[in-house]
Amino acid sequence: MITGHLMREGRIRDVKLGRLAKLPVQRAGLALLLAAVLIAAIVATRLGSGSCRGGKSACAARNYVRWSRSLVGSWIAQDGVEGTIFSQGQASAAAGHGVAVIGFGLTVSAYDVMTGFPRWTQNLTGLPGGSAVVSVRAWRGVVTVGVSTPSGAAPTDITGSSAVGTAEGSSSRAGATRREIVLDSVTGKQLRTYEAAASGGAVRAGSKHTVIVGTTAVTSYLNSTGRAIWRDGTGAEGQAWRVAAGKLYVTVSAGGQVGTGPVTAVRQIDLGSGAERLVRPPGGSLDGALNAVVGGSLIFSGSSGLSMYSVANGRLTAQVPGAVAEGSDPVQGVLYADVTGVLTGIDPGTGRILPAQPGTVPEGVYGVRKGVALGLDAGAGGAAWGYSMAKRHTIWTAKSLPWPHYFAETSGLEGNVDPASGTVLLVTCEATGQPVRGTVVGGGGRTCLKPRLVAIGPWGART
Repeated sequence: MITGHLMREGRIRDVKLGRLAKLPVQRAGLALLLAAVLIAAIVATRLGSGSCRGGKSACAARNYVRWSRSLVGSWIAQDGVEGTIFSQGQASAAAGHGVAVIGFGLTVSAYDVMTGFPRWTQNLTGLPGGSAVVSVRAWRGVVTVGVSTPSGAAPTDITGSSAVGTAEGSSSRAGATRREIVLDSVTGKQLRTYEAAASGGAVRAGSKHTVIVGTTAVTSYLNSTGRAIWRDGTGAEGQAWRVAAGKLYVTVSAGGQVGTGPVTAVRQIDLGSGAERLVRPPGGSLDGALNAVVGGSLIFSGSSGLSMYSVANGRLTAQVPGAVAEGSDPVQGVLYADVTGVLTGIDPGTGRILPAQPGTVPEGVYGVRKGVALGLDAGAGGAAWGYSMAKRHTIWTAKSLPWPHYFAETSGLEGNVDPASGTVLLVTCEATGQPVRGTVVGGGGRTCLKPRLVAIGPWGART
C-alpha cells in the first residue's frame, strides 16, 4: 500500500556562476572553482557506487548523485522513515533559480544548484531565544526563511531599519509565532523581516517584493522599505491555503482549518496585483478541507473521499469515493491519490481515473513532477529513484545512499523540485557514533558523525 508521505514535513523538502566569473581573480579563482567541481564529481561517484536494490528492472539507469557537501551541527541517523534528522529541531531545504539552500537551527547555507559550489552561510541574528528555522524557499534573487519564534516575543528588525513589515498591524505583533526573513540569494545579506502566520509565510518573493500570508491578511511588501503595497484580509486566523499558477487560494471558514465550521467560499488572490475574487459554491459550502488546486479545480478531501470544484464557478464537478489525496503534478495538471492502495492519476476536472500501464507503484513515493514519481527505499543504503507513472518502471536511480532524509514541502507551494534542473535535496550520514535515546520516529538512532547535503536527479533534466 502506498504510504502517505507526500504531505509530511521533513522529507523531500523547494545560480549562475557568472557572478564569480566576473570577479577579477582570474586564474586563482578559476583554479579554485575547477578544483571544487572536480572534488564534487569524485564524491558523487563514490556515493553512487553501490548496486541497485529492490528488484527494479530499470535500475540499470545511471547513478544520479550530482554533488554532496558536508554539514555542521548535530544530526541523528535513524532506521525509520525519517532517516537522517537534525537533532535540535526541524531542518528544511529547497532548490530553485540556481541555488540550493538548507536551514537548521538558526543556520542557513546556500550552494550552486548544479555544482554544489558554496555560496554563503548565514547565522541568523536579532531573534529571541528559542527561535528556529522551520522552512526555506528559493526564489529569483532571494531566499526566504521561515523562523518559529516563542509566542509573545517582541518583533526585532534585523535589517537595522526603523520598521518591521506586518500583515496585520501593530496589534498582532505580540502574538506572532513566525517571522519570514528575506536574504539575498547571491550574498546571503539579510534584507528584511516580516511577521507571518504560524502556517503561513512567503508565497511569492523576489528582489523587490515579498508576499506574506499573515494570521488575518495576505500582504505584498516592498523589500527596500518594508512598506505594504497591497493587503487582502482573510478573516479568521488559520485558514487553509494553496498556490497555483500565480494565484493564492485561501479558504473562508468561521473557525479556520482547526475549527468545525464549514468552508463557505475560497478567496482567489492574484499574487502580482492583489486582485481578489470569491469562489462560492452554489450549494452553500464545500465538502471537507482544501487539499490542492490543480488543473482549474479546487480539491477538497473529506472522510468520504475527494470532491472537485470548479475554480471558475465553484460548482461540484466530480467526486472520487474512498480516495485519499497524495499530491499533484503541477506541470502535467494531474491529481494523484491512493485508490484501493494504488497511487493513481486522476483528471482533476472530471474525476476520471487516468489510464496507466500495468504494474504496481513502489512504496516510498514522496512527490510527482512531470509524470515522474520521486521515491526512496527505506533503511540504511536505500536507493533514491525516479519512477515513470506512465511506463510504470524506474527510470533513474541514485544508489546506496546511507540513511537519506527527504525534505517535503507541506505548505502547498509545490517547491519540492528545482523546475530547471530537476534537483532534489536530501541529507545523508556517512558514519555513525554512539546510540541516541528518545528518537521520535523509528529505531536504531545514532549520532551522525559525517552528515552531508546531497543533490540528486537526472543530469540535464528539465521538468
